[in-house]
Amino acid sequence: QVQLVESGGGLVQAGDSLRLSCAASGRTISRYAMGWFRQAPGKEREFVSAITWGGTWGGAHTYYADSVSGRFAISRDNAKNTVYLQMNSLKPEDTAVYYCAALKSGTVYSTQQYDYWGQGTQVTVSS
Repeated sequence: QVQLVESGGGLVQAGDSLRLSCAASGRTISRYAMGWFRQAPGKEREFVSAITWGGTWGGAHTYYADSVSGRFAISRDNAKNTVYLQMNSLKPEDTAVYYCAALKSGTVYSTQQYDYWGQGTQVTVSS
């Protein structure tokens, strides 16, 4: 019903920046909270960041994992049906497949609550 396609990943050096994009199709995501998750080899998929649509809460709110706070920034452009993740000061430990996801209702930190997922984009940070 909602298709999500991530792009913008690649191979960079520590300290570099990347901007990931998540393009949605099928339906508008303007009434969904959107999240970014990542999964490194041999590790669980973990929460990275999320942004609400803000209609119920008086404005959009953003959320970040402690590991990326101050370095990453999430944003959305509902007119383009797209969500972004700006990643600065990248570290080798940021290496993972990054997934975007759409949430109709629930807790933004919880992987199991999301309704739609993209296929992921690889981010590799060398040092």
